[in-house]
Amino acid sequence: MALIRVAQGDITEFEGQAIVNAANSYLQLGSGVAGAIARKGGPSIQEACDTIGKIRVGESAITGAGTLKVRYIIHAAVLGDEPASLKTVRAATQSALQLAHAQEIRTLAFPLLGTGVGGLGVDEVVRVMLEEIKAAPDTLEVTLYGFTEADQAAIRRAL
Repeated sequence: MALIRVAQGDITEFEGQAIVNAANSYLQLGSGVAGAIARKGGPSIQEACDTIGKIRVGESAITGAGTLKVRYIIHAAVLGDEPASLKTVRAATQSALQLAHAQEIRTLAFPLLGTGVGGLGVDEVVRVMLEEIKAAPDTLEVTLYGFTEADQAAIRRAL
């Protein structure tokens, strides 16, 4: 089982190897977590996303992290051609974890996927994401970020 940590605040401040972006399938960094990544990490991240192009909802892609404190961003598509759902959150979480493992990433931070623009409930998303994170290899250290204190409290309750 992966080691799970809980944090509250801005995921772009995470110091580790990679962060996960709550992405859309078009890999356009617009608002929410993606917008913060674009603003703080610089234009090279969107340029790298443009080179990759579109991915399917539930899949993920990896890029460099521009000027952020991490080396990589894993863009996990939870919506786009279809709306966010617990099914897409589960698939995107699995995909991001698999990509991290393939890239030998050991320290990774996730936001709560699908709870912003996607409109999903925090408690349900936390439950689904934790099921997948707990199944990840024990070589992985995952920090689950709640943007607000209430989000962080929901994560702690679920653990």
